[in-house]
Amino acid sequence: MRRALGTRGCCWALLLLLPPLLLPAAGASPHRPRLQPGGRSGSLAAADTACKNRPLDLVFIIDSSRSVRPEEFEKVKIFLSEMIDTLDVGERTTRVAVMNYASTVKVEFPLRTYFDKASMKEAISHIKPLSAGTMTGLAIQTAMDEVFTEEMGTRPATFNIPKVVIVVTDGRPQDQVQDVAASARTAGIEIYAVGVDRADMQSLRVMASEPLDEHVFYVETYGVIEKLTSKFRETFCAVNVCALGTHDCEQVCVSNGRTYLCDCYEGYTLNPDKRTCSAVDMCAPGRHECDQICVSNNTSYVCECYEGYTLNPDKKTCSATDICAPGRHDCAQVCLSNGGSYSCNCYEGYTLNPDKKTCSAVDMCAPGRHDCEQVCMRDDLFYTCDCYQGYTLNPDKKTCSRAITSSLVTTEESCKCEAIAALQDSVTSRLEALSTKLDEVSEKLQAYQGRQQVV
Repeated sequence: MRRALGTRGCCWALLLLLPPLLLPAAGASPHRPRLQPGGRSGSLAAADTACKNRPLDLVFIIDSSRSVRPEEFEKVKIFLSEMIDTLDVGERTTRVAVMNYASTVKVEFPLRTYFDKASMKEAISHIKPLSAGTMTGLAIQTAMDEVFTEEMGTRPATFNIPKVVIVVTDGRPQDQVQDVAASARTAGIEIYAVGVDRADMQSLRVMASEPLDEHVFYVETYGVIEKLTSKFRETFCAVNVCALGTHDCEQVCVSNGRTYLCDCYEGYTLNPDKRTCSAVDMCAPGRHECDQICVSNNTSYVCECYEGYTLNPDKKTCSATDICAPGRHDCAQVCLSNGGSYSCNCYEGYTLNPDKKTCSAVDMCAPGRHDCEQVCMRDDLFYTCDCYQGYTLNPDKKTCSRAITSSLVTTEESCKCEAIAALQDSVTSRLEALSTKLDEVSEKLQAYQGRQQVV
């Protein structure tokens, strides 16, 4: 049976409609590891008798667009056959269907056709790729419409048989897959999305069920697609995973029914990835008895002290050392102890240099350091005051007053002064007389000009 599809693009996706094989018994917590490429260990030969998974209605959907080389498509078919080997298939146990799609959708065989592994694997070996197109949304819709029906072998809802879908793709769907996938999940189909190589991770997340970290898986190439089998086997089968050696614990594997937990040797702690181990930090708060410094030493520790302290005989506590004792510091003048450290200082009259160790004599005559009114004269660590020429130092030894040279005037200097004063008086009298005559001449001139105007 086929359904026409569009022809845009080419990438292949493998939708493995896997039922909740991953679901544990009531009350248990399922372990669904992220599918990454890794070596297969343990034999699948014993799967027929060892694997007793819960009954499922399981549908594989293979995207066989032309981007898949013939040899890669063969690897997909080998993967499907080996997956069937891990399952407890039968009419009353797990039923399997396989779908193939590209630009058209073909149901290779529905859930009602085969109930034994040999017949299923024979049918898978004859599947041919369809090529062209990647219509993932249409493939899921076809699964809901034509495969997950009672007529095609799906058991009634009253049987409570899980229905699961797993999608494996190396590209981006060429149709609207989000709404279709949402409808499938609403109808009770659990969807797993497996990306290969250049797969669009956002598309995988859109179609997968929640929680995404348990339903979105990835492998790097088609060449390792078969290695997903052992991962699904660990999930679906009630076997001792630790005994099979298929776990990824770095140190200790603890079997827990159909799943496992990782643990670590004494002196180590489990990392957040829940797989690897790291040496316990013996110096973490609350783990040691050191007073000051704890130094981790593999699975043990030793105590040390800060600078300026020494370790006491109990090898745990510390006592302050006299750092200012001779030979312990590099201060030029004064050493001041400060707990477990020290600082340098200087004697009076000296100042600490920028190196915070040596000292220089203070300039006592620097501005602001003395109280001389005029002149400061430095004298080693002290100073004295002096005055400018023409001034004398007052009794307070700081301020200055103008100097008085003499209170006596000679006769000669006195006569000179009197002559100068007499000359000044004579000149002044003559100037005043001249000014008066000028005034008189001016008045006569004005009178004359008045008479001339009348004539």
